[in-house]
Order: sequence, then structure tokens, then C-alpha cells
Amino acid sequence: MKKTVCLIGKPNVGKSTIFNRLIGETKSIIDDVPGITRDRVYGTVNYNDKSFLLIDTGGIDMGNDDFNEDIKVQAMLAIDEADIIVFVVDGKEDLTSNDYQIRNMLMKTSKKVIVVVNKLDNTQRKEQIYNYYELGFENVLPLSAAHNDGFRELLEEITKDINVDSKEENADILKFCIIGRPNVGKSSLTNALLNENRAIVSDIAGTTRDATDTTFRYENKDYIVIDTAGMRKRGKIYENIEKYSLIRSLKAIERSDVCVVVINAEEGIIEHDKHIVSYAIEAGKAMVLVVNKWDTADNPNEDIKLWKQKIAAEFQFIPYVNIVFLSAKTKKRVHMLMPEIKKAYENTKKEIKTSLLNNVIIDAVALHNPPSYKGKRLKIYFVSQTGTMPPKFTFQVNSKKLIHFSYERYLENKIRENFDFTGTPIIFQFKNKKE
Repeated sequence: MKKTVCLIGKPNVGKSTIFNRLIGETKSIIDDVPGITRDRVYGTVNYNDKSFLLIDTGGIDMGNDDFNEDIKVQAMLAIDEADIIVFVVDGKEDLTSNDYQIRNMLMKTSKKVIVVVNKLDNTQRKEQIYNYYELGFENVLPLSAAHNDGFRELLEEITKDINVDSKEENADILKFCIIGRPNVGKSSLTNALLNENRAIVSDIAGTTRDATDTTFRYENKDYIVIDTAGMRKRGKIYENIEKYSLIRSLKAIERSDVCVVVINAEEGIIEHDKHIVSYAIEAGKAMVLVVNKWDTADNPNEDIKLWKQKIAAEFQFIPYVNIVFLSAKTKKRVHMLMPEIKKAYENTKKEIKTSLLNNVIIDAVALHNPPSYKGKRLKIYFVSQTGTMPPKFTFQVNSKKLIHFSYERYLENKIRENFDFTGTPIIFQFKNKKE
């Protein structure tokens, strides 16, 4: 399980710049996918074969208005969920009452705290680092986000206690998580699958107090379902801050083989549903879409057609994902979900013979030549599958600079036409033949 690191501090201390620098080298799969816009509040950072989840919080201002109260709650949630806290202060100014109040919040936690003094851009300022030990924390590091200075030391400190070979328990059992916005029926769906009330279900958003793993048997095999419906503390408040309710989902996504994304049939699709889907794609996870509360549909047969059109339009970046329309409350059509989860899982582990793969690509190129660019045309010499979960294909080419997004999509479509990869993303990597 990846460690979670959160950035915290008052406004304008440079947290966003630090966040962007830390995740900047890890270009996410999602960046090139049309149809998704989102705040980069979360990211995965990779450093020396170790990786961790990074959360950026809003700047904490201890003023009295409602907006500041919201930000404090968000920060408290991030602190609750984090394993390590990076407390950012401004090295160009003296410590303020805001800094000390944040310090007091952090002193109440048993988490590891690293104080980062940002904007220390020269030797004289670096000598001032000792002033910041008065905050009372053992780890104090100088940094200049603007000049990209001090990040190696920060990453060393963050990752020194992270284990490279941390193996997930029950690695051989299919694990799937049920994720989605507040009040879409995540716990009800878990209960319907388990056919017994192992979690307290209520109609009030965010009443589940913790994410739970439950092992159950289906067709004589064990499965683990991870229910992410709620937060440890103050469930309703935290769950309703949509950006921050994603922290739980991210951790569950990380541990899962398949993500079941639940949408509410009564409310329709909103942008936040796309955000949740985008994190599952970015993690390279297989997926099933569930439209829940189908018992509220007036004309189910007609509505299914309309919903499929809506999903095709709103989620055009995941045409390979199957949709299950069901009602967790009445258990109608719930039996259709497990076969789709199993199919997505089998497909994300699928391996294709190299000879078959090359035949498909040769035919695809013959049918539609790559476009030329400045008089040069892409040549594909060889392709092989180099990974699973998700399936990864490596292409040997004359120049990877000649890859056009639209042609990459064309090749993906051809592979999907010939091999069943329903439910799973597939990743392409292009390497110059000389490499």
C-alpha cells in the first residue's frame, strides 16, 4: 500500500509549485485524454523505485469566514489520511500566527512532520533555516521551488521509511473497490453483493464511518470487496467535500484489481464522476461502470438506450468499459455485476502472442499508413507485449517523435477489434530501434 503524503501551509507559501515539481516528472496517462478537466490536487510521485501518493491542500487561513472553515476541515481530513505531512512555510518572511496555529494542529497528530522552508534562494537565506526549528519539529529542510533546489533532500526524507517490496496481503485474490460520489449507493451495493448487512446503510450521505474490506465467496472462489463509502471521522462533513472524499477512493483504487464506479441514475452524470473515473484510468486499473438506483427509472428499456448514449458522450475516453444497470436497493440486476468484474480482471491479465500481435499491426499499417510529418513517415518494425495489469505493448519504431495521438488511437482500436480487452486500459510505449 502506497504511503500518503500531504502538503499543508498557509496561502502563498508555494505549495502548488512544490506539488507540480514533485509530480512533474511523472506525466500521467490521463493528460492526453480528451474530455477530462480537473484540479491536480492528487498525484503519484516516483523516486528511486519507491512511490507515494501526494495531496495538495488549500492554503490554511485562520480567519473567521466560512470559506476558511471549509479549508480547515479539508486540511484536517488530509492530516487524518496522511502518513507523512510536509508543512510548508515562507522563508522570505518571519513566522506568523497562522504558521503557529497550523503548528498547533500538527502537534496533536502522531504523524511524521517535515517542515519545508520554501523561497530560500541564496546562501544568506539558507543560514536562516535554524530560525524555523522553533516550530518544534525535528525535520526542517531548506527549499527553493522556483529554482528547483532542495527537492532531492526532501524526497530522500519522505521516502527513507518507505519499503520498496511492500507486498499486498491476499495478492492472489481478486480485489475490487466500489467508488463514486457521496450518496450514489456504494454501501448498499456492497451489501447487495454480500447479500447480508455487513455495513450500516443509511439514506444520509456519508454515514459510513470507515472503508472496509470484506472477503466473500462467489462461484466457489474468494473475492475481496473494498467499500470506500465514508471517512473515519465526521463522515458527513468530509464526504461532502467532494475533492477530499477522493482521498479514500485513491487509496482503494491503488489496492484494487478492478474499480467499480457507481453513478446515480436519479442525478445523472456530473464532472466529479469523470474525475473519479480518471483516477482509476491513471492508476491503470480495469473498470466496470454501474448505474445504480435503476428502480427509479420510469421506462427502463427506453432509458437504457438514452443512458448508453449519455455515457458514450460523457465518457468518450473509456469506450471499452462495460455498463451494468442495477438497483442495489431492490437487488434487481445485481447478479450481472460479478461476471463483468471477472471479465475485466481476466482481460487486464491477458497476454497476446507476439506473432498474432505483429500480424494485426502489419495489417493495420497496410490498411492505413501513418501520416507523414516534415517529409518523414513513422515506421513500425516490431511490437511485443511487455506487461499486464494493465496490458502494455512496446513498439520498436524509426522515430517516436513521429507518433501522432490520432494514429496511436487507431492502433489501439485495431488491437481491441482483434483481442478482447473489454474493461481494461491498454498502454502503448514507443522506442526508437537504436535505443
